Amino acid sequence: MSIQMEEMGPLKLYFIHFLAAGHMIPLCDIATLFASRGHNVTIITTPSNAQVLRKSIPSHPLLRLHAVHFPSQEAGLPDGIENISSVEDAENLAKMFHATAMLQPPIEEFVEQHPPDCIVADFLFPWVDELANKLCIPRLAFNGFSLFTICAVGSPHEYEYDNDSLHIPTLPHPITINATPPKELTEFLHTMLQTELKSHGLIVNSFLELDGEEYIGYYEKSTGHKAWHLGPASLIGRSAQEKAERGQKSVVSVEECLTWLDSKRVESVVYICFGSLCHFPDKQLQEIACGIEASGHEFIWVVPEKKGKENERQEEKEKWLPKGFEEKEKGMIIRGWAPQLLILNHHAVGAFLTHCGWNSTVEAVTAGIPMLTWPVHGEQFYNEKLITQVRGIGVEVGAAEWTSIGFGERHKLVTRDSIQNAITRLMDAGDEATQIRRRAKEFAQKARKAVKEGGSSHNNLTALIHDLKRLRDAKLL
Repeated sequence: MSIQMEEMGPLKLYFIHFLAAGHMIPLCDIATLFASRGHNVTIITTPSNAQVLRKSIPSHPLLRLHAVHFPSQEAGLPDGIENISSVEDAENLAKMFHATAMLQPPIEEFVEQHPPDCIVADFLFPWVDELANKLCIPRLAFNGFSLFTICAVGSPHEYEYDNDSLHIPTLPHPITINATPPKELTEFLHTMLQTELKSHGLIVNSFLELDGEEYIGYYEKSTGHKAWHLGPASLIGRSAQEKAERGQKSVVSVEECLTWLDSKRVESVVYICFGSLCHFPDKQLQEIACGIEASGHEFIWVVPEKKGKENERQEEKEKWLPKGFEEKEKGMIIRGWAPQLLILNHHAVGAFLTHCGWNSTVEAVTAGIPMLTWPVHGEQFYNEKLITQVRGIGVEVGAAEWTSIGFGERHKLVTRDSIQNAITRLMDAGDEATQIRRRAKEFAQKARKAVKEGGSSHNNLTALIHDLKRLRDAKLL
């Protein structure tokens, strides 16, 4: 029977990514994994995102891109703005969501005319569930979260609130978060996760050893749903150029960045990046700058580029910078997209000050870099607890304001003293820092082992492929 199933040929799979870097990058990497196993993969995307993907994911003869028209004009967006990572205010964010919703008809038309054996879609496209059912094919869900976070988000009826903190006592590791999630965020994620549970299974961009068998058991027991850990997706083979352009084209040359890092001592540089969707107000940027300066450590700091009117005068735009702060010997500020994979894997980097987005988190874990955690919005406060409390590979900076999106004013500043203290805890060679660094390097080894032949993620991919073939072939026989 197994031989007969193999003779029926490769699978035909469609991948539908959400239009945000943190969703698009890992899902398209996972699509590449299936192509590398000999299966026919089509990534359904938009014209502008297709240009990015052609440069950032390895080319493969079995992997193709299908671009559907993006309704920029209909939604009131400038041409070429086809990714949430390219907008920086709530008004254009709303337009992006509207435009994204308008993609449903052309995607459905393409899929119905050329049906695949399986659809892998972001959970922010719940309508794919009905489409897959109509075609009698399995749907796999993807959301870009850790399974730990999915377990935490999926338990709102078990939350306990106390003085602006959130306690979840029923997880394998009971956690307390010093902030409370926006009600609308919890309700939205819970609704999306309920639809996700109707899928054939959940694909997770992580590996068994990081989430832990206890959370896989907790998830499957509490939901009756299957989770497939296939990551870290960032470990697929890439050239240095593909790494530099993963997600977007870097605004700084790889040579300039690496030359600067090559001149620094091992584990002496703090890398600072809050992802593509977080835009801090000037007063918070000033606290970060002063905290870094007070710590005395060298740094690379990625600051989202401000566009339009805000970019008219450089000195006005960056009035938050202390005088003489940006000196090439001490630090480098990158205004825009940075070659993060290359930076994190450089021996000079000793810590990563991060917003705890899962993409960034798993890239840091893979590189063996301990983290300074500063969650901002979305599911990031859950990820922080996995990093610091559960796995012990990071130090909390002290963020206590949980927002739905990364834009706008903030009411609770993280102070320069908190930032300096966190950097010092991790970068100065005390016992705590030594233990955190040791654990971080151990998880990096486990990550690389997971994706190799015989590793947990490699075996999961094999099992998932066999499962999808079984479903397809049962219809054909």
